[in-house]
Amino acid sequence: IAIAVKHGGPLPENNPKLRMCIQNAKGVNMPKDRIDAAIRRASSKDEKDFQEVIYEGYGPHGIPIVVECATDNPTRTVANIRLHFSKNGGAMGNSGSVVFMFDRQGVFKFDPNAANLRDYELDLIDAGAEDIDWGDEEISVYTKFSEFGHMLKFLESKGLEPKSSSLQYIPATTKELPEEQQDEVLKLVEVLEGDDDVQNVYHNLA
Repeated sequence: IAIAVKHGGPLPENNPKLRMCIQNAKGVNMPKDRIDAAIRRASSKDEKDFQEVIYEGYGPHGIPIVVECATDNPTRTVANIRLHFSKNGGAMGNSGSVVFMFDRQGVFKFDPNAANLRDYELDLIDAGAEDIDWGDEEISVYTKFSEFGHMLKFLESKGLEPKSSSLQYIPATTKELPEEQQDEVLKLVEVLEGDDDVQNVYHNLA
């Protein structure tokens, strides 16, 4: 929310990124007063200036990992991320070293009970849906990075509210590992996700 407000102002109607953040906050049951407080705080001159940073590296057994961070101190963050990799059998790489193995895609997730998306299937494809996963627990709509804003506008125009919408790094291919090796990779992922500056961790472990 802080990053969205700094980039595009505190008014959701003029700031699509902020609208998306508010939607995602509601999706995880964040109370409205906390959302409003976060917007007010981010609008004040005293609020720290956060920036989004991407770090890349390899986990155990050559698994590529992309780490999305939001930080007010990149020097601290990069040191912590490097330490997490080296202490858990991985190695941090240079910018561009693994990100080419992932596609940046828009991902919109819906509660199957709350959204009658079947009625809009063709419209969703026209609006840029590359793939729709009709799960029992959750419906996921995937778009190209370039179509993300277009899909956001389409959903708003139809009053279709996803429980979350985000840009994610989806692996082009996945890699199978024996269970013991999987556990080593997932331990690193868990440590990275536990870092306060880390927003998301992506990998290609099947």
